[in-house]
Amino acid sequence: MKKKLLTAIFGGMLVLAACGGGDDGGGDGGGEESASGGGDTGAGEELYQQNCASCHGGDLSGGAGPSLENVGDDYDASEIVDIIQNGKGSMPAQNVEQGDAEEIADWLVQQ
Repeated sequence: MKKKLLTAIFGGMLVLAACGGGDDGGGDGGGEESASGGGDTGAGEELYQQNCASCHGGDLSGGAGPSLENVGDDYDASEIVDIIQNGKGSMPAQNVEQGDAEEIADWLVQQ
């Protein structure tokens, strides 16, 4: 009986994990406005948390990657987009769509 219960619980957890992944659809990407600074900063922060925070820290303080606090002092949004898409130093290129990279870059420049 315990074996069946554990199997059912484990199976349920797998189903929930498979269904609860990322948000693949739903937006137009915001590509036209982003690099010029007109993007939705809330979306930029959310995209940063999904794609960048694991290395650069949820609070931009760094971790496996360098701190991104005040990164806008060193790079403009288009330079940050280039780094996201092509990598720099030990950071590999990221598999992030153009519009999402622009949203992240615009948000980072404002931090």
